[in-house]
Amino acid sequence: MDLTIHDSKKKVSVSDDAFGASFNEPLVHQLIVAYLASGRAGTKAQKNRSAVRGGGAKPYRQKGTGRARAGTIRSPLWRGGGVTFAASPRDHGHKLNKKMYRAGLRSLVSELVRQDRLVLIDKLGVTEPKTKLMQARLAELGADDALVLTDGLDSAVFLAARNLPKVQVMDIASVDPVSLIRPEKVVIDEAALKKLEERLK
Repeated sequence: MDLTIHDSKKKVSVSDDAFGASFNEPLVHQLIVAYLASGRAGTKAQKNRSAVRGGGAKPYRQKGTGRARAGTIRSPLWRGGGVTFAASPRDHGHKLNKKMYRAGLRSLVSELVRQDRLVLIDKLGVTEPKTKLMQARLAELGADDALVLTDGLDSAVFLAARNLPKVQVMDIASVDPVSLIRPEKVVIDEAALKKLEERLK
């Protein structure tokens, strides 16, 4: 299939497998859930009765005191005791095969092409770290809410976009499914497009 470059109207040939895949909604949903779940810290922790310090000796004898029997002062019923159902650190990540991950990304990128949300350009042309230049360039492309994908992170482009709340700049190597779904447009240059095509194979 062919994609049209926004500036020059030149056609660029790309793989049908990478940019013409059908939209697999269950797989994309699984991909998004797995990505977000793997980003959770899972570091919540509390102490149960065995982890609280002290409480080794029985506080008083079993019978004859008139009080309820007690084996430890660190019971959850006692002040200073452990937590009944204590939270412990855990991994929230979901298992997702590499083939499934790539297939999900292909499905996402292909849907962006079908919805005309993928804007292909020759070069971004922002050579100075100035927000005004980036804003003007994106306005030309009709992409005020955009993800800008580059072949290698250009510091001038990154700094120019840093103060724009709806613009994110990302290297092809670190692109993720959530970043692709969020913006209205995905702006990509020709060099980055070829890198993306290689990654989706």
